[in-house]
Amino acid sequence: MHKRLQELRGMLTEVSDLRSAAAVLHWDQTTYMPAGGADSRARQISLLERLAHERFIQMAIGEMLEDLREYEQSLPYDSDDASLIRVTRKQYERESRIPVAFQEALAVHCAHTYQEWTQARPANDFARVRPLLEKTLDMSRELAGFYPGYDHIADPLIEFEDEGMTVASLRKLFAELRGELVPLVRAVAEAGPVDDTCLTGPFATADQLEFGRQVIERLGYDFSRGRQDLTHHPYMIKFSLGDVRITTRVRENDLGEALFGTIHESGHAMYEQGIDASFDGTPLAHGTSSGIHESQSRLWENVVGRSRHFWTFFYPALQSAFPGQLSGVTLDDFYRAVNSVEPSLIRTEADELTYNLHVMIRFDLETAMLEGKLAVRDLPEAWNERYRSDLGVLPPDNRDGVLQDVHWFGGIIGGAFQGYTLGNVFAALFMDAATRAHPEIPSDIERGEFAALLGWLRDNIYRHGSKFTADELAMRITGNPPSAAPYVSYLKKKYGAIYGLGASG
Repeated sequence: MHKRLQELRGMLTEVSDLRSAAAVLHWDQTTYMPAGGADSRARQISLLERLAHERFIQMAIGEMLEDLREYEQSLPYDSDDASLIRVTRKQYERESRIPVAFQEALAVHCAHTYQEWTQARPANDFARVRPLLEKTLDMSRELAGFYPGYDHIADPLIEFEDEGMTVASLRKLFAELRGELVPLVRAVAEAGPVDDTCLTGPFATADQLEFGRQVIERLGYDFSRGRQDLTHHPYMIKFSLGDVRITTRVRENDLGEALFGTIHESGHAMYEQGIDASFDGTPLAHGTSSGIHESQSRLWENVVGRSRHFWTFFYPALQSAFPGQLSGVTLDDFYRAVNSVEPSLIRTEADELTYNLHVMIRFDLETAMLEGKLAVRDLPEAWNERYRSDLGVLPPDNRDGVLQDVHWFGGIIGGAFQGYTLGNVFAALFMDAATRAHPEIPSDIERGEFAALLGWLRDNIYRHGSKFTADELAMRITGNPPSAAPYVSYLKKKYGAIYGLGASG
């Protein structure tokens, strides 16, 4: 059986290498590739995706998994070998339902649509990508159709990213959070605005990038196994456990965008860099779900990066980097500025309190499109109406409206956004557990020391890769199913203090 498992690992490594090669081409497309390479790049990526898909769903892998079933059942559930067989079988059964021709066509379409989006958004030209988005919707429905038996058409697409979650369970969670968040946002609004003009600069691009680099290196991002580059929409990408890269974008009139975006992506990357090295090249060498992955980016960006403990240490260095802009701004004023609450247009720039409302809007719109209740031609109007009704703001154009997020223009429609809110919930849950295990973590952060927190995350989450589902991780760490209660408590305590809400906060 050991020999059979080694054969399986060898085949899985070949699949992983093909997908990593496609990822390198995608990274180049979003960072350095000239626009003229778009058509060829779509063809090249789709070829590699097709070859990887063909190799993974071949009968030989299915036969190996069947041969290894008895061996798997003889092992403890949480052993590395049993987990590799279990997770690979689950992925094999899912991917085997997707025809090779469809997988190739989808890869070509997504690469082409992304390139068009990079031109359409700055030009405020929704008409340019509308036909492509209509095709994306058709292909997303077709993809969902390969998985009959679900209660909702979006459920299998959500399952790809967050196993165990469904439209019904997410709607229940979102309703619960909305019931807690809307009154809190209203109370904050009534308390009056916080002055955040100190974040509007100008702040030189090179200086912002250098400060961000110093911050994430101290947090624990390993630059010997990674790098950072500029792109249209920030993301993390992994080619191997020894090569985990991040990207960012910079605006000179907004100190927060690049800084918190950099911390956010480094959270994703530190998760991948912390996976057990022996998993490299296998299906275990990935974060286990979108929600758990986002829990790490949101934990480092918000729970840590927007905390007063964090800025007690880092603010003097930031003032030194930008003395002309910040020399007269106190620590208290800066802390309040980076945590100011105001309904806004852009999800990635939204404050913690209103952020989930952005996610809920997108989730509702994409499920409506998949259900056939919302046509792509009507999407901009529907988007604007939801922003007016939910957040009280109206996008002045499609650039800062329906075109702002890359997800629908670089992938499928469905399953793309719920992970952000799940990530917020898990982030609070995990931070609460970490500080219970290590009460010194807040004081460590004030001294710029992150080893205890990062070590706890590596031991309890990162090293496991995708061995356990999100719910299994929560049970292992807390002994209970995941709950939104720690997240709601965190928000009420933090913003109640910042805005002087007293007991009501």
